Amino acid sequence: MNPRLKRTIPIFLVAALAFAAALAWTGEAPPVLHAQSGAQEQQVPPVPAALGMGDPYLIADIAERVTPAVVYIEAEWPVPERQARNPFANDPFFRDFFWFSPWPDTPRTPQVQRGTGFIISEEGYILTNQHVVGNPGEDQKITVKLNTPKFQGEVEAELVGADYRLDLAVLKIEKPEGLDQLPTVPLGDSDASRPGEWVIAIGNPYGERYEHTVTVGVLSAKGREIQIYDPDQRQWKTYTNLMQTDAAINPGNSGGPLINIKGEVIGINTAVNAAAQGIGFAIPINTALEVKEELITTGRIRRAYMGVSLTDVSNLQDRAKQILRISVDEGAVITRVEPDSPAAQAGLEVYDVITQIGETQVKSAQDVTDTIAKYKPGDEVVVIVLRQGRTEVIPVVLGERPPGI
Repeated sequence: MNPRLKRTIPIFLVAALAFAAALAWTGEAPPVLHAQSGAQEQQVPPVPAALGMGDPYLIADIAERVTPAVVYIEAEWPVPERQARNPFANDPFFRDFFWFSPWPDTPRTPQVQRGTGFIISEEGYILTNQHVVGNPGEDQKITVKLNTPKFQGEVEAELVGADYRLDLAVLKIEKPEGLDQLPTVPLGDSDASRPGEWVIAIGNPYGERYEHTVTVGVLSAKGREIQIYDPDQRQWKTYTNLMQTDAAINPGNSGGPLINIKGEVIGINTAVNAAAQGIGFAIPINTALEVKEELITTGRIRRAYMGVSLTDVSNLQDRAKQILRISVDEGAVITRVEPDSPAAQAGLEVYDVITQIGETQVKSAQDVTDTIAKYKPGDEVVVIVLRQGRTEVIPVVLGERPPGI
């Protein structure tokens, strides 16, 4: 046999085996096996194409179903009364003396806020963010724009309830003429959502010009906490237990839905991290559903209030602890007592160290916040504090937290 041919035979055999193997794989994919120690190998069922994002029109189909229930919101507050900067501005002699005004009027424009919301019931209830529409009783005019196959236009909305701390608000609209029923979006279970799953954000970034913008990403994380400065209240606002996503969220998306690939709302888009790229946050829908009925029936969420500002004992330097005669390493130090608050009326003082509320041991300032949140306005709690090395037992009748704090 030709030596060259002899060397070629193994190559042909390998090629033939590879070809046969390829033919065998062109049919249905072989089962995926999952091995467990000490257990028989089990076949893992294949992921449906739609759930695995194998359908190129999946996002478009979901957006088409949900978009009619997503609305554009515009809230307009009345122009505030201008205070005269000149005490003689209303004096006729003074006005006649000057042929021009040394204090000219500056044009005043109403405050307008724009955002997004979504209809959750055929009765016309809409969920959105509180920072988009404000609080009840502020004389603002709220307009909702619908864009459905049978109706495109604006309707006035009533603000039935809002909560500053959760940044939630509920609006209500009446079904316009020509529409058989209002479109709604199904609500999912945010507790069952998992980091890494696909999510869709729909909203109106930068106003009506870009209404019903659809963006896609993943649920990046859960249980996030962020702080955002509120220029109106001149204070930092803390958001807790937020869902983090890399689906693009921009100003104007606030109040819009964060949707899973089942087409269910699992979050309410709320904020972005301006210092980051592609990081947005949403309120879990379960949080909203827990308080929705209270917002509808009472217009607000009634929370217990003690009226103190706190810091952790661990934040104090050793010298400060010596001066205050603080002998514990855990607890919450009172740094401010609000005037006329329940804490002030009960006799709590600055530099008191709260170590226990009722039966709950206090290790940090957050423990105080979490514990008080379990009570209702009017409840009496026993607060144990360390004051200059002495233990004091102080009963406190909790009040109701004022709106906006």
